[in-house]
Amino acid sequence: MADYRVIHKTKYVYEDLVAYCHNMAHMYPLTSRHQDCFRTHVTVLPKPIVSSFRRDYFGNQVFLFSVEDPHKALEVTVESTIRTHSSVGYDHSRSTPWEEIRNMVQISSLEQDIAAIEYLQPSPFIKVADQYAEFGKQFFEPGKPVFLGVLQMSESIFKTFKYDQKATTINTPLEQVLVEKKGVCQDFSHLCISALRSLGIPARYVSGYLETQPPPGMPKLQGSDATHAWISVYCPDMGWQDFDPTNGKMITEEYIITAIGRDYSDISPLKGILFGGGKHKLVVEVDVLRETITDL
Repeated sequence: MADYRVIHKTKYVYEDLVAYCHNMAHMYPLTSRHQDCFRTHVTVLPKPIVSSFRRDYFGNQVFLFSVEDPHKALEVTVESTIRTHSSVGYDHSRSTPWEEIRNMVQISSLEQDIAAIEYLQPSPFIKVADQYAEFGKQFFEPGKPVFLGVLQMSESIFKTFKYDQKATTINTPLEQVLVEKKGVCQDFSHLCISALRSLGIPARYVSGYLETQPPPGMPKLQGSDATHAWISVYCPDMGWQDFDPTNGKMITEEYIITAIGRDYSDISPLKGILFGGGKHKLVVEVDVLRETITDL
């Protein structure tokens, strides 16, 4: 178990005046089996003329706001208090053999199995194709428990793919990521999901935060943490379990979930429509701080 305070600051600085803008933010940590979110506070500058909260189709908390005063900068700060729970002792060998999963969810009358069918389908950033199935098959020999195969895939990507922030953009084709074996957490997560769905295994995209540590003897720099992405995989007998291919492991208490969707397009942290502005500069600062929660 771990207690955290997360501060996520996003600032856009525009070349020209923005007349007004309408925005949607996925920055509110979920309450789930993995974690409890006790409070979240958001500040927007300039102050929105209209703002509201709602649950989206996937069950995420979404903040909607409109700024109608002309402005050349937009700053959104979200501060949350979260307690996460450890998954130590999870037995991956108890999970269902991977070949049986597609048929199990498609013939089931259970609500959770029926809901998982959606995560077998293609989505804007995820393709279901033979080349991704072939990539995945090397980790899924006949009869292998599904979570053991996913863990092996995650470990392999961590060892054989290069994390390179300059190698890709969010629009880089997955074919390029697979061939060049480099990218960032969004790329590795999308590749894993494509491989799993192509094999008939439901998988979804998770966004959130990961506590990072400075080098030994060095102080942690303010704003040095970042948003992160990983995957969640469905087993009919055991439910959803999360894995991080960027770091080659199942998620632990250091991970904080903000939103879940089919892929990045469903749950990007902040997106919207603006009128004017021209070119812009984006600055994102994230602090994930361990702090004991005493005032619940």
